[in-house]
Amino acid sequence: MLPFFGKVHVAYIPNGKVIGLSKIPRLVEVFARRLQVQERLTRQVADTIQEAIEPQGVGVVIEARHMCMMMRGIEKQRSSTVTSAMVGCFRQKETRSEFLSLVRQPGASAL
Repeated sequence: MLPFFGKVHVAYIPNGKVIGLSKIPRLVEVFARRLQVQERLTRQVADTIQEAIEPQGVGVVIEARHMCMMMRGIEKQRSSTVTSAMVGCFRQKETRSEFLSLVRQPGASAL
């Protein structure tokens, strides 16, 4: 069991309710502090936002480096793993593509 670290990109399209920006990193931190795998963390963040405010859709992308990849086995220092969860309107090609293009921009801020 080794840690992983990286960036979390979160987007949602409101449907009447919004959450404060500070709540998103707090939510990520709650799930990230547990014994966790990246795939489950990605899904938990998306599902929790969906359940809490019922937006039109939620998109979550996590880019992380895993110490197990860097320290053991293949020892790939620059390798990273990307996982995504798309809910609601983010499953539509246009919305998903716009979100992913924003995530891919150099210097894209992450929460």
